[in-house]
Amino acid sequence: MASKKIVLAFEIWKDLKRNILVLVLLMSVLISAFYVIYFTHMHRQTTSAFENLLVERDELDIEYRNLLLEQNSLAEHSAIESKAAKQLNMKRPDAKSEVIITLP
Repeated sequence: MASKKIVLAFEIWKDLKRNILVLVLLMSVLISAFYVIYFTHMHRQTTSAFENLLVERDELDIEYRNLLLEQNSLAEHSAIESKAAKQLNMKRPDAKSEVIITLP
């Protein structure tokens, strides 16, 4: 029985030696298939992250434009004058209330 196991092991080893090229090619195909799967997955993740960044950039661009519009509307003289009148109870001085100071 022990000799049958030894003979079987030698037969397996002989078959491996005869078909070593086929085994190497098979392993190469399997390894390259796993690399293709891995890099395809990485490419999809990177593409998804890139698209998310593009969406975020567009949102920030829209927000920036809205802020510029708001800044321009708040900087107008009429807006400043109306806020001064409403919130601070300020008014334009008339000619009677103006005081001119001259320096010696």
